[in-house]
Amino acid sequence: MPVMNKLVLLRHGQSQWNLENRFTGWKDVPLTEKGVNEANNAGLLLKKNNIKIDKVFSSVLERANKTAEIALKASEIEKLHINGILIYEKDQRLNERDYGDLVGLNKAETADKFGKELVQIWRRSYDTPPPNGESLKDVVDRVSPYFTEKIEPLILEKKNILIAAHGNSLRAIMIKVGLYKPEEISSIEIPTGSPLCLEYDNGQLKHHYYLD
Repeated sequence: MPVMNKLVLLRHGQSQWNLENRFTGWKDVPLTEKGVNEANNAGLLLKKNNIKIDKVFSSVLERANKTAEIALKASEIEKLHINGILIYEKDQRLNERDYGDLVGLNKAETADKFGKELVQIWRRSYDTPPPNGESLKDVVDRVSPYFTEKIEPLILEKKNILIAAHGNSLRAIMIKVGLYKPEEISSIEIPTGSPLCLEYDNGQLKHHYYLD
């Protein structure tokens, strides 16, 4: 049976603003203790499933960077480290969706300020952005060219890739690779710190599942 190469999508561990139920966007917010543990567990799952990552990509935001660093240390993949430091590629095109005027507000405050129905449209529609922010379509438009340029060639080379990023940038990748259609993606929840493994055979996506 042929060995398939893998693309692992890893949403960062719980951040302080996840805990406080706030819109975070491009704001740098640290991981909570639970988030650190989630990142560590993600690395242990990579090790348990014998997934040897060849290249790591991340957004430029601290919560994703720390998740990648903690997970890859726990996975004990030494070839990605120099003097104990993880070597990986960071790019703001993998950043979370920019929530504009909603950044820093918790969900209850947002509903009180703008109205529950309007906030639901901003959160769950594909192409309607919040004030001064991005829609999910905007995120797809910035993530897709980066994925085509940087990540697809490695998949075709049968490398194992890990992307540590955010709920919406990972949703954008799911759309890009054909896992979901734009009209389906709003119902897809991506848990923090849980590695989603996409298996490829000669560049064709065949399976996807969460590691356990």
